[in-house]
Order: sequence, then C-alpha cells, then structure tokens
Amino acid sequence: MKKLAKRVLSKDQVAELVYQALEHERGGVLIYRMALKCVQNDELREEWQEYSDATATHVEKLEEVCVAMGLDPERETPGRKIVRHLGKSLVKAMQMALDEGSPAAAELVAADCVTLAETKDHMNWELLGRAAKQLTGDARLKLTKAAATIEDEEDEHLYHTTGWARELWFQSLGMRAVLPPPEETQHVTSAIGAARAKQAAGR
Repeated sequence: MKKLAKRVLSKDQVAELVYQALEHERGGVLIYRMALKCVQNDELREEWQEYSDATATHVEKLEEVCVAMGLDPERETPGRKIVRHLGKSLVKAMQMALDEGSPAAAELVAADCVTLAETKDHMNWELLGRAAKQLTGDARLKLTKAAATIEDEEDEHLYHTTGWARELWFQSLGMRAVLPPPEETQHVTSAIGAARAKQAAGR
C-alpha cells in the first residue's frame, strides 16, 4: 500500500492568508459603513452597527497576528489587491443602489453585499483557525486565541445576515416575511442551528 506523502505547512501561503484576511476585514469596515447608510429596519441597523464594531476589532487582532508572525501589516501582495478590489466593488454596488433612490432596494442590495462579505470572512477564519494549530511560538498563541473568539462571532454574523437577506427578499416579493429572522430570534451560531431555525419557521 502506497504511503501518503507527509504534508508540510506552507508558511508563505499562511502569511498570504493572513494578509488577505486582514485586507478583507479592513474592507469589511467600509462595507458596513456603507450598509448602515442603506439600512431601513431599526433592528437590522442595530445588528449591523454591532458587527461593524466587531469587524474593526478583527482588524486590530489580525494586525497583532502580523506582528507576532514577523509580518508587515502594510505589505502589498497581488492577493491583497484583488481582495481590496472586491471589497470596493461591494461598496460601489451599495452606492449605486442608493443613487437609484429606492430605500427598500438599497437595503436589499446591502443585505446581499454583507452576506457575500461575511461568507468569505467566515471561511477565512475557519482556515486561519486550522492553520494556527500548525504554527509555533507567539504566532500560534496569537492566532489561536484570535480564531477561538472570532470564529464564533463570524458564525453569528454569517447566519444572522443570511437570514435577514432571505427575509428581506421575501418581503420584497410580497411573500410572508419573518422579521427579525428566526436565526436572529433563536440566536443561531451554527449551520445546524440555522437549519433548525428555518425549519421551525416554515422556511
């Protein structure tokens, strides 16, 4: 039976992941800033303000991780440029919706944009949490500690925002909408929890 080759952690690619995750979080601050200009629902506004504050904290934590890993938080990479472009594109999309003059439509676009951003954010922190276990020293300590806290926050951000986007779409279609969504009222923080909340609400 052929033995599988031992996998060796690519430290260069871990560094790239950290750089891209940092860029994504910085973009997230701008995305939430614009989303808060679009939001109409008071409960959603409160939630996004909370997530905006959390995203700013995530930026600080990743900058600390960079220092622990001996990385320059401002170092430019091709990957960071692409991440930055994607973030700016989401901000521009929301601005376009605002310029069109329909508050309800702008809120819906914002919900879609935040959901897209949080989906990638969620994956970034899952990857960072896994990579942290393969590091050593202060870098392992800093990244493990950050991921342990932030992964849970990202679960909430993703599942709650997805719920809001879905229900706002139902509302726009003239269908029965559950606002706030079941993910919010049931404090969902996992995929299983989200599935159960949706089922209980007849979604």
